[in-house]
Amino acid sequence: MEIELVEIRDFLAERPPFDVLPKEQLDLLPKQLEIRYLRRGSLFPPKDVTKSELYIIRSGAVELLDEHDNLVEKLGEGGIYTTPCQLINFSRASQGFVTEDTLLYVMSCDYLKTLRQSEESFDRHFSESMRDRLKQAIRALQDHTDHSIALMTGEISSLIKKTPITAEVNSTIREIAMVMSEKNISSMMLTSGAKLVGMITDRDLRKRCVAAGVSPDSPASEIMTSNLETVQENTLIIQALMIMTKLQVHHLPVMNGERVVGMVTATDLARHQSTNSAFLAADIRKTETLTELAAINERLPELQFQLATSSATALHTGDAISSITDSITIRLIEIAEAEIGPAPVPYVWMCGGSQARREQTAHSDQDNALLISDEMKPEHAPYFEELAKRVCDGLNACGYIYCPGNAMASNPKWRQTLQVWRKYFNTWINKPEPMALMLSSIFFDLRPVHGESELFNELQSEILNKTRGNGIFTAFMAANALQHRPPLGFFRSFVLIHDGAHDDTFDVKHRGIVPITDIARVFALTKGLTQVNTTNRLRAAAETSILSQEMGENLIDALEFIASIRSNHQAEQFRLGIKMDNYVSPGELSELDRKHLKDAFRVIQDMQETLDNRYQGGRFR
Repeated sequence: MEIELVEIRDFLAERPPFDVLPKEQLDLLPKQLEIRYLRRGSLFPPKDVTKSELYIIRSGAVELLDEHDNLVEKLGEGGIYTTPCQLINFSRASQGFVTEDTLLYVMSCDYLKTLRQSEESFDRHFSESMRDRLKQAIRALQDHTDHSIALMTGEISSLIKKTPITAEVNSTIREIAMVMSEKNISSMMLTSGAKLVGMITDRDLRKRCVAAGVSPDSPASEIMTSNLETVQENTLIIQALMIMTKLQVHHLPVMNGERVVGMVTATDLARHQSTNSAFLAADIRKTETLTELAAINERLPELQFQLATSSATALHTGDAISSITDSITIRLIEIAEAEIGPAPVPYVWMCGGSQARREQTAHSDQDNALLISDEMKPEHAPYFEELAKRVCDGLNACGYIYCPGNAMASNPKWRQTLQVWRKYFNTWINKPEPMALMLSSIFFDLRPVHGESELFNELQSEILNKTRGNGIFTAFMAANALQHRPPLGFFRSFVLIHDGAHDDTFDVKHRGIVPITDIARVFALTKGLTQVNTTNRLRAAAETSILSQEMGENLIDALEFIASIRSNHQAEQFRLGIKMDNYVSPGELSELDRKHLKDAFRVIQDMQETLDNRYQGGRFR
């Protein structure tokens, strides 16, 4: 092969999607290309072409503009322009200009079609579905060999190995015991028709039947445990462990809706835990001092590192780390109450922000608040002040630094009765102002952690009743959701920071994750949805008229991919002994990841444009 053709082949072999072509196809490819040179200032694509062609930038730069002359994309070395072949046109570009002297490799669309038909992996790159491309990218990020830690954030259904063994509630104790003995099981779930109504364990047979002198021919319902704690089959294993250790139960029925699908036991979890050193929940429950808790929490960055280097999704990683934070918070409250006594009136400790959304990383501050019953009297205030101080100080000692905006229960403003919280939200919703928008990411994303959940449920119900269909409030929230824009448009696709401290990076949290959480919050408040997690909010919104199923899935996939990029970035910083942050350099990403990240940012751009048009958010910016 001529040396010029070898150079072209080697250039393409290092760049997606040509890097997936087999050697024989790569060897043939250079002969199918034309080489074209365009001077700076030339139109792009060239106007003198007579057939549809794909363009590969060998060197130089091309800017693509929309119909309003806004820059939507900049192609540099290795960039591919596919629109003439009627493939995907993510950029919405209607014209372009060459901004540097540029050398192009030109391929006919007919030959591209031949390659797509012959090579499946090559064809996938050009899928017309952005959803498919993002899902493919997510799968690639999660394709690692170490799966041991990922099991920790697996769903509880993965531990179920047998079909559930049940019996009718009108069976006798003797019949239940015989089946348990025959099947060699330690418990039996009792049903009435298809409904789970109770459970009998070996311990129940000993204590409630034999020791109590109850006849084995009596109905099983006489000794069964009713009002069972159950979990859904998609519950994380770590959450099931937290439930069992907190309630001190050894058997947990697993449900699909109202249908029993299996049972997990303490033995199942202990066996599972023995292969995963990062199980922290059980250790947290055993702690007696703040020093012990802080020592356990020092393992949290390592947990995130192990999760990031396993096949765990960003969704499950956030859920797992948030569950640990919940567990630490609960234990701090329990330790405090053991020292200062029980609360004089009912209350609920609420978390806000990323913890409430179950989207935390090991690099998080604390956002929390106290909701106290209206039974509270002035003489009760010192108790709750002391409780809040102990817990917030404890969280800070454990590595959850004080909220920079002082949005914590230790601040008396955020330690109030139900009546006062109602007034707060009435003001924020009925008279939207900058303060309401500033607090929206914290207090419109609340979740109960410990205490009387009914207090929270009552408040949440009133909040959603006021926001549902509230056009003015929604418009303000939509305008707020447009404040954080994806970093697209300049410097070969990404707008980068140039402030000295974080040169040539972009803030993946505030420019990628926050825009999606803001969008999902608008949908949830507009439709009165109770979900707090961003992914769950988008799924719920896609079941309504406010969001299409396709765009909902695209936003979910974009969030998962961007959050995975962030998690991997922080994991690498942990490995190198660097303080975790959210500033990602495009240079630390592969060319394929940069392309997928650009796809994800475009999904956000499209949805922000829709919000802007729908709610005329620009009026409030």
